[in-house]
Amino acid sequence: MAVLPAAGQPSFLARALLAWYPRHRRDLPWRTTRDPYAIWLSEVILQQTRVAQGLPYYLDFLASYPTVHELAAAPEQEVLRHWQGLGYYSRARNMHHTAQQVVREFGGEFPGTYAGLRQLKGVGPYTAAAIASFAFDEAVAVLDGNVFRVLARIFGLHADIAAPSSRKEFQALADQHLPPAHAAEFNQAIMEFGALQCTPAKPDCLFCPLQSECWAFQHGQVALLPVKSKAKAARTRYFHYLVLRHGGQLYLKARPSGDIWQGLYDFALVETDSPELPATELLRHVAALGGSPAPSTYAAEPRPAPALRHVLSHQKLEARFHAVELAAALPAVALRDTGLRTYSDAEIETLPKPVLISNYLDKHSEKTAGA
Repeated sequence: MAVLPAAGQPSFLARALLAWYPRHRRDLPWRTTRDPYAIWLSEVILQQTRVAQGLPYYLDFLASYPTVHELAAAPEQEVLRHWQGLGYYSRARNMHHTAQQVVREFGGEFPGTYAGLRQLKGVGPYTAAAIASFAFDEAVAVLDGNVFRVLARIFGLHADIAAPSSRKEFQALADQHLPPAHAAEFNQAIMEFGALQCTPAKPDCLFCPLQSECWAFQHGQVALLPVKSKAKAARTRYFHYLVLRHGGQLYLKARPSGDIWQGLYDFALVETDSPELPATELLRHVAALGGSPAPSTYAAEPRPAPALRHVLSHQKLEARFHAVELAAALPAVALRDTGLRTYSDAEIETLPKPVLISNYLDKHSEKTAGA
């Protein structure tokens, strides 16, 4: 069974990972810099995002905002537009606020210690440890999903990694195996090992350099570790979007706080308890906005709008889009009460939008333009 390192000596885990890492590491741009801003950007973008998906966003953000000063000065809508497609939009808003805090309170310089970095809004223990070790060589161990998995399997830990009380146990173990003189490389190595070798499904145990030390492998429990309690079942919501067009322009609005996609733009929305919205109900909702469909819109009984499904971390959306050409512009009172306003296709392109809305527009722009 795996044992802890002797005082002053690199552990078996550190020796194995530091030997494995140079041969298997991916060539990623944030690994070739000591700039805390660039490292911080990569960590924020890669939270809950695969490297292949996050890399283009990382490069785009660095090109658009080469320094924290430029990111801090950018309008939030612009930042959200660059983030579009990554999901978890609160990350983008927190990132923007953090950049402003760094400029406002620290003169544009990131704090150079783990403790100092923890003062920043939205910078938790993992992100602070990553920046502190990668940019400033501070000997502090990172603890992310990959590290939880590697430690649970190697040492046979059955604590629920979704429980906050388990973090202290895993953090203590990671700290004990961290070689102070090689903190940054060890942190990169253990995360890369979890991403490439000790993967959640079908880990490469046959060629694993830690096979003989791995409790889970020796006891046939690789598939059972780490232990993670299941999240609550995602609820389903039924969205009916009124895609209102007049004079060659579409009506959109910014979504309010207190729900998904805060600050992103979508159409007039009717949320129901069932997947269908009868034509009579649809017309009633349009009329409630003061709108009147053009005669050509409902010359015949409209076909049911096809459903588009979109899965979020905690809920499932079933959305239907109902294109309606209006006979006249919506009245000012409706615009005031709903936040709707007209946008040209060129203006819509610059707005930050949920992927669901963006995908609909990409596929149906010509259809809605001719509705």
